[in-house]
Amino acid sequence: MSLSETISIDLDDGESIQLEILADHSESLVKISEADAEIFLEAPLQLTEGFHYEYQLTNGFSFNNTDKHLSQILSPSKKNPSNGRLSPNIYVGTLSLEIFDLERKPCGSVDLEVRSIKTDYREEYRFMLEEITEKCTDLLMQYNSPVNQPFDLDHVKDQKTLYQRFAFLKSVLDSEEFWTAIHRIITNPVTQWQKTEEKKDIRSVRRFDKKVIRQLASSTNRVPVPAEHSLYNYMCSIPEKVRTHSKSETLDTAENRFIKYALETFKILCSDFKSMSDEKTRLHRESEFLEEKLEETLSHSVFQEISRPATLPLNSPVLQRKEGYREILRVWLTLNLAARLTWKGGEDVYEGGKRNVATLYEYWLFFKLTDLLEDLFKIRALDPEKMIGGTNDGLGLKLKQGKHLPLKGTFETEGRRLHVQFSFNRTFSGDNEYPKGGSWTRSMRPDYTLSIWPEDISEKVAEEQELIAHIHFDAKYKVESLSELFGQKDEDLDEENEYQNKGKYKRADLLKMHSYRDAIRRTSGAYILYPGKDSGKPWKGFHELVPGLGAFTMKPNRDDDGSSDLRSFLKDVIQHFLNRTSQREKYSYQTYKTFKSKSDNNIVNESLPEPIGENRDLIPDETFVLVGFYKSEEHLNWIKRNELYNARAGTRRGSLRLSRGETEAKFILLHGNNELKTGKLFLVNRKGPKILSKKDLIDKDYPGDDDDKYYLVYDIQEHNFSELNNLKFDLRKLIKYQTGRASALPFSVTLADLIKTKV
Repeated sequence: MSLSETISIDLDDGESIQLEILADHSESLVKISEADAEIFLEAPLQLTEGFHYEYQLTNGFSFNNTDKHLSQILSPSKKNPSNGRLSPNIYVGTLSLEIFDLERKPCGSVDLEVRSIKTDYREEYRFMLEEITEKCTDLLMQYNSPVNQPFDLDHVKDQKTLYQRFAFLKSVLDSEEFWTAIHRIITNPVTQWQKTEEKKDIRSVRRFDKKVIRQLASSTNRVPVPAEHSLYNYMCSIPEKVRTHSKSETLDTAENRFIKYALETFKILCSDFKSMSDEKTRLHRESEFLEEKLEETLSHSVFQEISRPATLPLNSPVLQRKEGYREILRVWLTLNLAARLTWKGGEDVYEGGKRNVATLYEYWLFFKLTDLLEDLFKIRALDPEKMIGGTNDGLGLKLKQGKHLPLKGTFETEGRRLHVQFSFNRTFSGDNEYPKGGSWTRSMRPDYTLSIWPEDISEKVAEEQELIAHIHFDAKYKVESLSELFGQKDEDLDEENEYQNKGKYKRADLLKMHSYRDAIRRTSGAYILYPGKDSGKPWKGFHELVPGLGAFTMKPNRDDDGSSDLRSFLKDVIQHFLNRTSQREKYSYQTYKTFKSKSDNNIVNESLPEPIGENRDLIPDETFVLVGFYKSEEHLNWIKRNELYNARAGTRRGSLRLSRGETEAKFILLHGNNELKTGKLFLVNRKGPKILSKKDLIDKDYPGDDDDKYYLVYDIQEHNFSELNNLKFDLRKLIKYQTGRASALPFSVTLADLIKTKV
């Protein structure tokens, strides 16, 4: 690695010019050998994403930056167009730059490779593309049986999708598994014994069977038997030659014919891609490289004696079971299906020679998460009919950034039936008013959203009744550790912009998770998925698993994808949603109850006790006041002396009907005959009312001769709220207040309604 590198560029007319690249950091510029460049099919001069570079071409020559995409990377100097600045930003892959002469006419080109900041991106890119190909093929197998698939492909039909199709093919043919299978076949091919018939000299026959013996008597072209020979007594002549049969081992089996046919088919496919692409493109180089490797394999001695197949033995146990053979059969089926599949989302990954490994990671995670959800929730999330659809040029995969793709299923247990929906790139609109779903502020689009609600209602109703919960996940390929992701120092605040410009996302990603959790209605958690080495312990919002924030590892690795922590978390999520007494359930109900109706007129600005300490639940429109009647001054004195207030409990007129307001009353307001304004406010004992008999009251010197047998009795005391001292309330302003004899009937009101009647 160095700060400066210079390369020569041969133009179309044979002239040679120089290009010098100057890096801001020595670690960001490297020049690999021609041999390595050929192996990796990359340009020798390699830059690193997220860094900036100065460049200088030979005077009089300049780069073409008229393309909208390149204009974001190339910034020529206004003073001298031969000089300028390169800023790859998050671009990864082969950067092809067209060169103009003094007259602004194309005269040549140069390729620069932009490496990812992650050192192992090459292997991970190939692995993820291969896994996506396998998934797509499995879907195609289900979408339409391979028996009915037309295997004659027309690659000329749509030039635009050429590299999309080739990317699928290359991910399989350039994999280690494919070439391991070829090696197993070559080193241990299937053989069979075959019978051969030939005419042999009678003297060289070692074994005489019935057929040979019959020929001794019947065959022509005979020679005499010498008289002294022991056979002369039986026949005087024998045939000079006889037909014999023998067994020999051969490689020309039906299975080996299929393998040769498959390799030839792969070679023809690569040749087609090569012939339809420009010589300067990555597609041409990659297809030519694969074609040569396949040609070299077919030249092996094993395949020289194998003939062309008359039939394809797809039912052969050897093809379906033997190591090497079964892998090639699957590859053949895979490529014939995958080569028909177009993927618009692939344009974000590899169009124009780029290798957008971060976007590919996002697509790869989609399939990994659906695998997890299918396993844990026992649902079929990947429905081929939803994932694959007809297009003008065959079949299309519906997975694309910015396009919402929901996958649904029902999770059933003995205690609950839950609707599970997994969404890719779902947009939560900021235009919807509560109680509809969406964002409180601006529209937001997490990479993945897991939504859960009761099965028996629609998603719309679940949103409106606060019965749905969303859990969001975002993919961050370039994050490698928790310390990088969340930071541990205050000075990270100052470095945030610098790291973002280099593609190293840190604090901004954490803030984005906060945005999802806080802005998107009914969100129970937001988590980052990254291919690092350590999973983070999720932060709990309160006491339970959700709501929360956190990060989990998901590594593009066939042996260990690091998903164990995420799997354990999702299992805990399942148990949490099966718990009908969770704090989240109670919280969502209280939210629904609080916001289910508009409260524009429910405004209380009067001085009231603060809800502090033991009075934390003193919420004006949730605090009830029982408006009670006393018959006389004697009755009122008895109430104050005994700190008891009694109301009829029975069926007679004036008996108290129990509702929440009566049983949970925190205050009692007393009034007497013709007392329309009263300030006799008492505090109710928190233990609630009790039932006493008439005899119990008489024992307490209760005045009066009521005929009721039982009474609902409240323990009361003088309140100590200074805000409520010396206040009087006009009962006539209360909706439930009745005039005449009915004014003695007890009823409950909220403290908010009562305080509005303050005199």
